[in-house]
Amino acid sequence: MIAHLRGRLLEKHPNRVTIDVQGVGYEAHVPLSTFYGLPEAGGDLSLRIHTHVREDALLLYGFATLLELQLFERLISVSGIGPKLALAVLSGIEPNDLVTAIKQNDIARLTGIPGIGKKTAERIGLELKDKLAAFLPAETAASALGVPGESLRTDVLSALINLGYHRPLAERAADTALKSTPAGSFEHTLKLALRELAR
Repeated sequence: MIAHLRGRLLEKHPNRVTIDVQGVGYEAHVPLSTFYGLPEAGGDLSLRIHTHVREDALLLYGFATLLELQLFERLISVSGIGPKLALAVLSGIEPNDLVTAIKQNDIARLTGIPGIGKKTAERIGLELKDKLAAFLPAETAASALGVPGESLRTDVLSALINLGYHRPLAERAADTALKSTPAGSFEHTLKLALRELAR
């Protein structure tokens, strides 16, 4: 089973990408939340992958963040929701907002997602509410556990989003900046992240 792909982006479309991994082109379907953070064609790309096996096909679904992948896998566990609809859900709402809507059983918010009717929204709330009871976005969970560097990551991420950068792109830049200087100051880390975004 393919769980991760790293390579060069050959081409991208709002719902799928082709990645060149050492001369082999892999097609992966992606939600808009991942698409918005993609580099230009020719750039390096790393995606978490869910491999979906059907009788007539083997399909790959790619995600920029662990949160997106986890939500996708939980959504397709709901009766009546397949990979295509799960991608549509992730394309229609930010991952953190989806977690909140499911936890609060916010049917109005869920039915606001294109392709999700009242019955499907009720099923999502009913079947996933308990599964997400202890589910927190990665930075929130790590921060609650007191993991070093996570508070700085949250601050830098917040600053980038306030500057207008889309969350997946901001997350990638913040993580890259933190890897190069794990114990850096907020200002220095933010500068590195902005430099990464300008590349």
